[in-house]
Amino acid sequence: MLTYTYTARDPSTGAKIKADVQAESEQAAAKLIKQQGYAPLEITPAVAQSTGLFSRFTNHIRTKDKILFSRQLSTLINAGLPLVQSLRSTANQTKSKPLKVVVSKVINDVEAGMAFSQALAKHPGVFGEVYIGLISAGEVSGTLDKALERLADQQEKDAEILSKVRGAMVYPIIVLLVMVGVVTFMLLAVLPQVQELYKGLPGARLPFITSALLAVSEFTGKFWWAILGVMGVGVFLTTRWARTGPGKRVVDRLKIESIVIGQLFKKLYMARFARTSTTLVASGVPLLQVLSITAKSINNIHVEESINNAASKVKGGKALSDSLEGDRNFDELVPNMLRIGEQSGSVEDMLAKTADYFEKEVDNQIKTISTIIEPIMMILMGIMALLIVAAILLPIYGLVGQGVLN
Repeated sequence: MLTYTYTARDPSTGAKIKADVQAESEQAAAKLIKQQGYAPLEITPAVAQSTGLFSRFTNHIRTKDKILFSRQLSTLINAGLPLVQSLRSTANQTKSKPLKVVVSKVINDVEAGMAFSQALAKHPGVFGEVYIGLISAGEVSGTLDKALERLADQQEKDAEILSKVRGAMVYPIIVLLVMVGVVTFMLLAVLPQVQELYKGLPGARLPFITSALLAVSEFTGKFWWAILGVMGVGVFLTTRWARTGPGKRVVDRLKIESIVIGQLFKKLYMARFARTSTTLVASGVPLLQVLSITAKSINNIHVEESINNAASKVKGGKALSDSLEGDRNFDELVPNMLRIGEQSGSVEDMLAKTADYFEKEVDNQIKTISTIIEPIMMILMGIMALLIVAAILLPIYGLVGQGVLN
């Protein structure tokens, strides 16, 4: 059952009434309202009413919920249940309230005569191009259950890879935060005590490194609010710039050409291209449509442009392998594997093997980066610790050398 907020008119008095009702769909809610003797004016899912920053978290639909939705729906359809009944059963089983709201709207559209893929296309923020494309192909070929199963498999693999990439970034971020916390504590709490020790001592001069860090300490203590403000504005403007056309082009180019993470992102994109293409080809989607959908799912402007350029060449009669040959944004293994598949008539198998290869390469690259990052972070921590210790001990040794502390 879903909760709906409705506005209705009482025919006897003409007054407007606003209340909540629980029903399986908007149509069912309208029937309940009419049974109460009211004329429904507006019916809205209760969850959809929350707005603002908080709603981004409360209304977020997790990938795990979508995977479970796809698998359950595939099982029910395969068992012979009608689509609408399968959707209702799946909606009742899911624990995600935002997903229930979306599925409820999809059910209403399907009951009104709309195709399942068209109903899903009305929610692009939940169901992407790949999802809709596969469902459309499954409807045409009569293999909707298999299309849903392939979608669930692909979503699991995509989530697994992204989880590994994010996990590799956890360690350096934690170490960096610890470094910042320790340095801030030393600057604001320990170094000022060294300065107090020197006050009142004739001829005593602080070493340059101590004076420099004390200047930083005093500035941070007085203008911490300005520092945080500048950092906040800087992060906000940089994030906005990175989402614009020119900014995104720069960021996406850095992703695939930077020294440390360039190979990781390039292999990640190759794995995503091969896996998505495999799923679409296996579902019987035409090649040009496969390339169009895959290009939008890559999430990198330069790789997307390469795929679109290849699609134009394929449209002109050129083989896909030849169209991708020599492209700087594609690993040379991809066109080579495609060529073997085209010559042997097993493009789907070759794409699947390519996806498996690059997914393993992503794992290996993550391990390599983690191995490199750990000593680098330790060296940075050592340098920071050396600077702080030198700034504290050098003045004390200077006082001892001058006989002040004897």
